[in-house]
Amino acid sequence: MRTKGRAAGLLPGGVLGIVGGGQLGRMLALDARRMGYGVVVLDPSQEAPAAAVADHHIAAPFDDARAAAELAERSGVVTFEVEHVPVECARVAAKSRPVRPSVEALAVCQNRAREKAFLRDHGFPVAPWREAADPSGLEAAVAALGLPCLVKLPFFGYDGRGQARVEAAEDLVGAAALGFGRGPLVVERVVPFAFEVAALVARGLDGAVRNYPLVHTTHDAGILASAVAPATVPVAVADRAAKMAASIACALGLVGVLAVEMFVLDGGVLLVNELAPRPHNSGHYTINACATSQFEQHLRAVCGLPLGETALLSPAAMVNLLGDRTGSVRLVGVEEALREPGTSLHLYGKAEAWPRRKMGHLTALGASPDEALARAARAAASLRWEPA
Repeated sequence: MRTKGRAAGLLPGGVLGIVGGGQLGRMLALDARRMGYGVVVLDPSQEAPAAAVADHHIAAPFDDARAAAELAERSGVVTFEVEHVPVECARVAAKSRPVRPSVEALAVCQNRAREKAFLRDHGFPVAPWREAADPSGLEAAVAALGLPCLVKLPFFGYDGRGQARVEAAEDLVGAAALGFGRGPLVVERVVPFAFEVAALVARGLDGAVRNYPLVHTTHDAGILASAVAPATVPVAVADRAAKMAASIACALGLVGVLAVEMFVLDGGVLLVNELAPRPHNSGHYTINACATSQFEQHLRAVCGLPLGETALLSPAAMVNLLGDRTGSVRLVGVEEALREPGTSLHLYGKAEAWPRRKMGHLTALGASPDEALARAARAAASLRWEPA
Protein backbone atom coordinates (compact mmCIF):
# COMPACT_ATOMS: atom_id res chain seq x y z
CA MET A 1 0.00 0.00 0.00
CA ARG A 2 1.03 3.61 -0.37
CA THR A 3 0.09 6.49 1.90
CA LYS A 4 -1.42 9.35 -0.09
CA GLY A 5 -1.03 13.03 0.63
CA ARG A 6 0.51 14.42 3.78
CA ALA A 7 -0.56 11.94 6.44
CA ALA A 8 1.43 12.51 9.63
CA GLY A 9 2.60 8.93 9.99
CA LEU A 10 3.45 6.00 7.74
CA LEU A 11 2.71 2.50 9.02
CA PRO A 12 4.31 -0.77 7.88
CA GLY A 13 2.95 -1.62 4.48
CA GLY A 14 3.71 1.89 3.30
CA VAL A 15 6.67 2.83 1.12
CA LEU A 16 9.79 4.71 2.23
CA GLY A 17 11.55 6.84 -0.37
CA ILE A 18 15.30 7.27 0.10
CA VAL A 19 17.42 9.84 -1.71
CA GLY A 20 20.84 8.21 -1.97
CA GLY A 21 21.69 4.56 -2.45
CA GLY A 22 25.00 4.15 -0.62
CA GLN A 23 25.71 2.00 2.41
CA LEU A 24 23.61 4.18 4.71
CA GLY A 25 20.65 3.84 2.37
CA ARG A 26 21.26 0.09 2.16
CA MET A 27 21.24 -0.38 5.93
CA LEU A 28 18.18 1.88 6.27
CA ALA A 29 16.42 -0.12 3.55
CA LEU A 30 17.26 -3.43 5.27
CA ASP A 31 15.62 -2.26 8.50
CA ALA A 32 12.66 -0.87 6.56
CA ARG A 33 12.14 -4.20 4.81
CA ARG A 34 12.42 -6.05 8.13
CA MET A 35 9.67 -3.83 9.56
CA GLY A 36 7.36 -4.40 6.62
CA TYR A 37 7.93 -1.27 4.56
CA GLY A 38 8.47 -1.06 0.85
CA VAL A 39 11.52 0.89 -0.31
CA VAL A 40 12.20 3.10 -3.32
CA VAL A 41 15.71 4.50 -3.84
CA LEU A 42 16.85 7.41 -6.00
CA ASP A 43 20.52 7.19 -6.92
CA PRO A 44 22.39 7.82 -10.18
CA SER A 45 24.48 4.66 -9.95
CA GLN A 46 23.14 1.48 -11.50
CA GLU A 47 25.18 -0.42 -8.88
CA ALA A 48 24.09 1.55 -5.82
CA PRO A 49 24.35 -0.72 -2.74
CA ALA A 50 20.81 0.11 -1.62
CA ALA A 51 19.36 -0.83 -5.00
CA ALA A 52 19.95 -4.53 -4.28
CA VAL A 53 17.53 -4.45 -1.32
CA ALA A 54 15.00 -1.89 -2.58
CA ASP A 55 11.72 -2.68 -4.31
CA HIS A 56 12.45 -0.08 -6.94
CA HIS A 57 15.54 1.88 -7.98
CA ILE A 58 15.20 5.16 -9.84
CA ALA A 59 18.57 5.48 -11.58
CA ALA A 60 18.79 9.22 -12.21
CA PRO A 61 20.84 12.23 -11.10
CA PHE A 62 19.87 13.86 -7.83
CA ASP A 63 19.04 17.10 -9.63
CA ASP A 64 16.55 15.40 -11.98
CA ALA A 65 13.22 17.03 -11.06
CA ARG A 66 11.19 14.30 -12.79
CA ALA A 67 13.03 11.60 -10.86
CA ALA A 68 12.41 13.44 -7.57
CA ALA A 69 8.73 13.72 -8.41
CA GLU A 70 8.59 10.01 -9.28
CA LEU A 71 10.27 9.12 -5.98
CA ALA A 72 7.66 11.13 -4.09
CA GLU A 73 4.79 9.64 -6.08
CA ARG A 74 5.95 6.10 -5.29
CA SER A 75 6.52 6.87 -1.57
CA GLY A 76 4.62 7.75 1.55
CA VAL A 77 7.54 9.55 3.20
CA VAL A 78 10.84 10.71 1.68
CA THR A 79 14.13 10.83 3.57
CA PHE A 80 17.84 11.16 2.80
CA GLU A 81 20.91 9.01 3.38
CA VAL A 82 23.19 11.90 2.41
CA GLU A 83 22.75 15.65 2.79
CA HIS A 84 24.85 16.62 -0.22
CA VAL A 85 21.99 16.61 -2.72
CA PRO A 86 20.31 19.61 -4.35
CA VAL A 87 17.76 21.31 -2.13
CA GLU A 88 15.57 21.56 -5.23
CA CYS A 89 15.26 17.77 -5.18
CA ALA A 90 13.80 17.94 -1.69
CA ARG A 91 11.50 20.81 -2.65
CA VAL A 92 10.09 18.86 -5.59
CA ALA A 93 9.41 15.83 -3.39
CA ALA A 94 7.93 18.02 -0.65
CA LYS A 95 5.23 19.28 -3.00
CA SER A 96 3.41 15.97 -2.69
CA ARG A 97 4.90 14.01 0.24
CA PRO A 98 6.38 14.67 3.68
CA VAL A 99 10.14 15.09 3.50
CA ARG A 100 11.95 14.28 6.76
CA PRO A 101 14.25 15.81 7.83
CA SER A 102 12.87 19.01 6.33
CA VAL A 103 14.12 20.96 3.35
CA GLU A 104 15.18 23.71 5.77
CA ALA A 105 17.27 21.35 7.92
CA LEU A 106 18.86 19.88 4.81
CA ALA A 107 19.76 23.35 3.53
CA VAL A 108 21.51 24.23 6.80
CA CYS A 109 23.51 21.03 7.15
CA GLN A 110 24.68 20.68 3.55
CA ASN A 111 26.53 24.01 3.54
CA ARG A 112 29.43 24.50 5.96
CA ALA A 113 28.97 28.26 6.22
CA ARG A 114 25.21 28.05 6.80
CA GLU A 115 25.77 25.29 9.34
CA LYS A 116 28.33 27.25 11.31
CA ALA A 117 26.25 30.43 11.15
CA PHE A 118 23.23 28.47 12.41
CA LEU A 119 25.21 27.06 15.31
CA ARG A 120 26.70 30.44 16.18
CA ASP A 121 23.35 32.23 15.98
CA HIS A 122 21.74 29.65 18.28
CA GLY A 123 24.50 29.89 20.87
CA PHE A 124 26.30 26.59 20.19
CA PRO A 125 30.11 26.75 20.48
CA VAL A 126 32.22 26.34 17.34
CA ALA A 127 35.85 26.98 16.48
CA PRO A 128 36.61 30.52 15.22
CA TRP A 129 35.87 30.77 11.49
CA ARG A 130 35.47 33.16 8.56
CA GLU A 131 34.25 33.06 4.98
CA ALA A 132 36.49 33.89 2.02
CA ALA A 133 34.98 34.80 -1.34
CA ASP A 134 38.27 35.29 -3.24
CA PRO A 135 42.03 34.92 -2.75
CA SER A 136 42.40 38.28 -1.02
CA GLY A 137 39.52 37.40 1.29
CA LEU A 138 41.21 34.08 2.04
CA GLU A 139 44.43 35.86 2.97
CA ALA A 140 42.50 38.25 5.23
CA ALA A 141 40.58 35.41 6.91
CA VAL A 142 43.77 33.49 7.69
CA ALA A 143 45.41 36.66 9.03
CA ALA A 144 42.43 37.31 11.30
CA LEU A 145 42.21 33.74 12.61
CA GLY A 146 45.89 32.94 12.90
CA LEU A 147 47.76 29.84 11.80
CA PRO A 148 47.23 26.97 11.42
CA CYS A 149 43.86 26.97 9.62
CA LEU A 150 41.73 24.57 7.64
CA VAL A 151 40.17 25.85 4.42
CA LYS A 152 37.11 23.94 3.26
CA LEU A 153 34.71 23.91 0.34
CA PRO A 154 31.18 24.91 1.37
CA PHE A 155 29.65 21.80 -0.26
CA PHE A 156 30.66 18.15 -0.69
CA GLY A 157 33.46 18.27 1.85
CA TYR A 158 33.42 15.03 3.84
CA ASP A 159 35.78 12.17 4.68
CA GLY A 160 38.63 14.66 4.53
CA ARG A 161 37.93 15.70 0.94
CA GLY A 162 37.50 19.27 -0.26
CA GLN A 163 39.80 20.89 2.27
CA ALA A 164 43.35 22.15 2.65
CA ARG A 165 45.49 22.87 5.68
CA VAL A 166 47.31 26.19 5.87
CA GLU A 167 50.41 26.06 8.06
CA ALA A 168 52.31 28.93 6.44
CA ALA A 169 51.72 31.75 3.96
CA GLU A 170 52.93 29.64 1.03
CA ASP A 171 50.05 27.20 1.63
CA LEU A 172 47.49 29.87 0.63
CA VAL A 173 47.97 29.19 -3.08
CA GLY A 174 47.03 25.54 -2.67
CA ALA A 175 44.06 26.43 -0.48
CA ALA A 176 42.79 28.95 -3.04
CA ALA A 177 43.01 26.22 -5.69
CA LEU A 178 40.00 24.56 -4.04
CA GLY A 179 38.06 27.19 -5.98
CA PHE A 180 35.40 29.77 -5.19
CA GLY A 181 32.90 28.70 -7.84
CA ARG A 182 30.40 27.14 -5.42
CA GLY A 183 30.50 30.04 -3.00
CA PRO A 184 32.85 31.40 -0.36
CA LEU A 185 35.33 29.01 1.20
CA VAL A 186 35.06 28.36 4.93
CA VAL A 187 38.22 29.07 6.92
CA GLU A 188 38.50 27.58 10.42
CA ARG A 189 41.17 27.97 13.04
CA VAL A 190 42.70 24.62 14.00
CA VAL A 191 41.86 24.10 17.66
CA PRO A 192 44.10 22.07 20.01
CA PHE A 193 41.56 19.42 20.94
CA ALA A 194 42.32 16.45 23.16
CA PHE A 195 40.12 14.02 21.22
CA GLU A 196 36.90 13.80 19.20
CA VAL A 197 33.47 12.46 20.08
CA ALA A 198 30.16 12.01 18.30
CA ALA A 199 26.77 12.54 19.89
CA LEU A 200 23.92 10.74 18.13
CA VAL A 201 20.38 11.90 18.86
CA ALA A 202 16.96 11.13 17.42
CA ARG A 203 13.95 13.44 17.36
CA GLY A 204 10.51 12.08 16.57
CA LEU A 205 7.61 13.57 14.69
CA ASP A 206 5.96 14.28 18.07
CA GLY A 207 9.05 16.13 19.32
CA ALA A 208 10.29 13.31 21.56
CA VAL A 209 14.09 13.11 21.84
CA ARG A 210 16.33 10.11 22.53
CA ASN A 211 20.11 10.27 22.92
CA TYR A 212 22.49 7.43 22.22
CA PRO A 213 25.64 7.03 24.37
CA LEU A 214 28.49 9.38 23.51
CA VAL A 215 31.06 7.78 21.19
CA HIS A 216 34.83 8.31 21.10
CA THR A 217 35.97 8.63 17.48
CA THR A 218 39.34 8.50 15.78
CA HIS A 219 40.05 9.63 12.22
CA ASP A 220 42.68 8.86 9.63
CA ALA A 221 43.19 11.72 7.14
CA GLY A 222 39.60 12.82 7.65
CA ILE A 223 37.97 9.39 7.40
CA LEU A 224 36.51 7.77 10.50
CA ALA A 225 38.79 4.89 11.49
CA SER A 226 37.03 3.70 14.66
CA ALA A 227 34.20 4.52 17.02
CA VAL A 228 34.05 3.25 20.59
CA ALA A 229 31.00 3.32 22.85
CA PRO A 230 30.70 4.52 25.47
CA ALA A 231 33.30 7.28 25.31
CA THR A 232 35.48 7.30 28.40
CA VAL A 233 34.76 10.85 29.55
CA PRO A 234 33.51 12.39 32.79
CA VAL A 235 29.76 12.06 33.27
CA ALA A 236 29.40 15.85 33.19
CA VAL A 237 31.01 16.01 29.72
CA ALA A 238 28.79 13.23 28.37
CA ASP A 239 25.71 14.95 29.77
CA ARG A 240 26.66 18.30 28.21
CA ALA A 241 27.26 16.65 24.85
CA ALA A 242 23.88 14.88 24.97
CA LYS A 243 22.03 18.06 25.94
CA MET A 244 23.81 20.04 23.23
CA ALA A 245 22.94 17.47 20.55
CA ALA A 246 19.30 17.39 21.64
CA SER A 247 19.13 21.18 21.65
CA ILE A 248 20.60 21.36 18.14
CA ALA A 249 18.06 18.82 16.86
CA CYS A 250 15.24 20.84 18.39
CA ALA A 251 16.59 24.13 17.02
CA LEU A 252 16.69 22.59 13.54
CA GLY A 253 13.17 21.24 13.95
CA LEU A 254 14.73 18.00 12.79
CA VAL A 255 12.76 14.76 12.44
CA GLY A 256 15.10 11.80 12.22
CA VAL A 257 18.60 10.99 13.43
CA LEU A 258 21.24 13.70 13.87
CA ALA A 259 24.96 13.10 14.41
CA VAL A 260 26.87 15.92 16.09
CA GLU A 261 30.64 15.61 15.78
CA MET A 262 32.49 17.48 18.53
CA PHE A 263 35.97 18.38 19.67
CA VAL A 264 36.79 17.87 23.34
CA LEU A 265 39.36 20.39 24.55
CA ASP A 266 41.40 20.25 27.73
CA GLY A 267 39.14 20.79 30.72
CA GLY A 268 36.19 19.11 29.00
CA VAL A 269 35.23 22.11 26.84
CA LEU A 270 33.11 21.06 23.86
CA LEU A 271 33.11 22.60 20.37
CA VAL A 272 30.74 21.47 17.62
CA ASN A 273 32.60 20.44 14.48
CA GLU A 274 30.00 19.16 12.01
CA LEU A 275 26.38 18.03 11.77
CA ALA A 276 24.92 15.14 9.77
CA PRO A 277 21.09 15.02 9.62
CA ARG A 278 20.94 11.27 8.99
CA PRO A 279 22.38 7.99 10.26
CA HIS A 280 26.14 8.33 10.58
CA ASN A 281 29.26 6.19 10.37
CA SER A 282 29.92 6.73 14.08
CA GLY A 283 26.57 5.11 14.92
CA HIS A 284 27.05 1.79 13.12
CA TYR A 285 27.82 0.08 16.43
CA THR A 286 24.14 0.52 17.38
CA ILE A 287 23.19 -2.32 15.02
CA ASN A 288 24.81 -4.81 17.40
CA ALA A 289 24.98 -2.98 20.71
CA CYS A 290 21.60 -1.25 21.15
CA ALA A 291 18.01 -2.43 21.22
CA THR A 292 17.21 0.07 18.45
CA SER A 293 19.78 0.65 15.72
CA GLN A 294 20.28 4.15 14.39
CA PHE A 295 18.67 2.99 11.13
CA GLU A 296 15.53 1.66 12.75
CA GLN A 297 15.42 4.81 14.88
CA HIS A 298 15.61 7.06 11.82
CA LEU A 299 12.86 5.01 10.21
CA ARG A 300 10.70 5.25 13.33
CA ALA A 301 11.18 9.00 13.47
CA VAL A 302 10.44 9.85 9.84
CA CYS A 303 7.46 7.48 9.77
CA GLY A 304 5.95 8.96 12.93
CA LEU A 305 6.40 5.87 15.11
CA PRO A 306 7.45 5.96 18.79
CA LEU A 307 11.21 6.18 19.21
CA GLY A 308 13.01 3.07 20.45
CA GLU A 309 15.29 2.45 23.41
CA THR A 310 18.85 3.71 23.02
CA ALA A 311 20.59 2.26 26.08
CA LEU A 312 23.85 0.46 25.41
CA LEU A 313 23.47 -3.30 25.88
CA SER A 314 27.23 -3.83 25.79
CA PRO A 315 30.37 -1.75 25.27
CA ALA A 316 31.16 -1.83 21.56
CA ALA A 317 33.68 -0.73 18.97
CA MET A 318 33.39 -0.24 15.22
CA VAL A 319 36.31 -0.30 12.78
CA ASN A 320 35.89 0.75 9.15
CA LEU A 321 37.07 -1.51 6.34
CA LEU A 322 38.52 0.66 3.59
CA GLY A 323 39.52 -0.28 0.08
CA ASP A 324 43.24 -0.38 -0.71
CA ARG A 325 43.11 -1.06 -4.46
CA THR A 326 40.97 -0.26 -7.49
CA GLY A 327 38.66 -2.75 -9.17
CA SER A 328 36.59 -5.77 -8.21
CA VAL A 329 37.76 -7.32 -4.96
CA ARG A 330 37.02 -10.10 -2.53
CA LEU A 331 37.62 -10.10 1.21
CA VAL A 332 40.07 -12.70 2.49
CA GLY A 333 40.57 -13.76 6.10
CA VAL A 334 36.91 -13.70 7.13
CA GLU A 335 37.08 -17.05 8.94
CA GLU A 336 39.96 -15.91 11.14
CA ALA A 337 38.38 -12.51 11.82
CA LEU A 338 35.08 -14.00 12.92
CA ARG A 339 36.79 -16.32 15.39
CA GLU A 340 37.31 -13.20 17.49
CA PRO A 341 34.59 -13.30 20.21
CA GLY A 342 31.72 -10.88 19.90
CA THR A 343 32.65 -9.74 16.38
CA SER A 344 30.26 -9.08 13.50
CA LEU A 345 31.06 -8.32 9.85
CA HIS A 346 29.05 -5.86 7.76
CA LEU A 347 29.83 -5.55 4.04
CA TYR A 348 28.12 -2.97 1.86
CA GLY A 349 27.79 -4.84 -1.41
CA LYS A 350 29.89 -2.39 -3.42
CA ALA A 351 30.79 -3.80 -6.81
CA GLU A 352 34.10 -1.96 -7.08
CA ALA A 353 36.74 -0.79 -4.65
CA TRP A 354 39.16 2.11 -4.74
CA PRO A 355 41.71 3.29 -2.18
CA ARG A 356 40.07 4.48 1.05
CA ARG A 357 36.54 3.73 -0.14
CA LYS A 358 34.30 2.50 2.69
CA MET A 359 33.61 -1.12 1.81
CA GLY A 360 32.27 -2.35 5.15
CA HIS A 361 32.86 -2.37 8.88
CA LEU A 362 33.50 -4.67 11.81
CA THR A 363 31.74 -4.34 15.16
CA ALA A 364 32.95 -6.05 18.31
CA LEU A 365 31.34 -6.25 21.73
CA GLY A 366 33.29 -6.56 24.96
CA ALA A 367 33.18 -6.25 28.72
CA SER A 368 34.78 -2.78 28.39
CA PRO A 369 35.31 -0.24 25.60
CA ASP A 370 39.02 -1.15 25.50
CA GLU A 371 38.28 -4.86 25.14
CA ALA A 372 35.75 -4.20 22.39
CA LEU A 373 38.23 -2.05 20.45
CA ALA A 374 41.01 -4.61 20.86
CA ARG A 375 38.76 -7.35 19.52
CA ALA A 376 37.67 -5.24 16.55
CA ALA A 377 41.27 -4.29 15.77
CA ARG A 378 42.47 -7.91 15.91
CA ALA A 379 39.63 -9.02 13.65
CA ALA A 380 40.32 -6.22 11.17
CA ALA A 381 44.04 -7.14 11.09
CA SER A 382 43.07 -10.59 9.79
CA LEU A 383 41.31 -9.17 6.74
CA ARG A 384 42.68 -8.10 3.37
CA TRP A 385 41.31 -7.28 -0.05
CA GLU A 386 42.38 -9.32 -3.06
CA PRO A 387 41.43 -8.98 -6.74
CA ALA A 388 38.19 -10.82 -7.44
